[in-house]
Amino acid sequence: MEKLIEKAKVLIEALPYIKKFHGKKVVIKYGGSAMEHEKIKKAIMQDIVFMKYVGMNPVIIHGGGNAITEALKKMGKKSQFVDGLRVTDKETMQVVEQVLVERVNKEIVSLVNESGGNALGINGKSESLIMATKLEANRDLGFVGQIIKIQSEELDKLCNQGIIPVIAPLGLGENGETYNINADTAASEIAAATRAEKLVLLTDVPGILKDKSDAESIMSTLKVSEIRVLKKRGVITGGMIPKIHACEKALNAGVKKSHIIDGRILHSLLLEIFTDKGIGTELIKN
Repeated sequence: MEKLIEKAKVLIEALPYIKKFHGKKVVIKYGGSAMEHEKIKKAIMQDIVFMKYVGMNPVIIHGGGNAITEALKKMGKKSQFVDGLRVTDKETMQVVEQVLVERVNKEIVSLVNESGGNALGINGKSESLIMATKLEANRDLGFVGQIIKIQSEELDKLCNQGIIPVIAPLGLGENGETYNINADTAASEIAAATRAEKLVLLTDVPGILKDKSDAESIMSTLKVSEIRVLKKRGVITGGMIPKIHACEKALNAGVKKSHIIDGRILHSLLLEIFTDKGIGTELIKN
């Protein structure tokens, strides 16, 4: 009986959050190790389907970095990164598109549907969902794009029809070019365009750590005003930079909260969204 009572307490703890987020969009960036372990993949899809059935509108934007790196490696091509962004020449762009659309996107859609959801795979170029141009950077990154517009009407329609959109982060140029869009950036822009309640980035770390060698030094809450100082101190570096920028941009565009959480933890989404304590770092405006 005690175990049953404990289960009831968990449900009661979740009730205010279910009520608060009913009908609201939550944009989830799915990537990293969470895409590679069967048990974790299944748990994440169950979390997302759960969110849908309690009245939330989850939207998935996925990465595929490791799969792309492996595909390039088999071709004898070495991957290069600048500030967490993949240098993408024409040949690499073809591999990126093939892996994201034909392999990763289809697998995620299948996993969501197997968990009882109703998912639809979308290429960022479909319906001109993600309009992009070449990213201007200190170094030429090739076909790496920056988003100029999100056509969010189609996503709104799908959510209202009970569908969970699963988006491959490719951008369409004004002359028909295909651009490789950082998945964190795409998730941020889509969260802003769809007026999402939350942006959640699944990562391979517990959150923002004050001390990278200490997993217990997690910052449970981070204000936008603190970001610059933490970058200067070297707390935020490398691949975490685009994630932080994505969260900051979403918040400045009206998204209520952004979260960076450890996707390697079973049911990490439910733990972060439906419990009082949460498990990762939430970013808020000042």
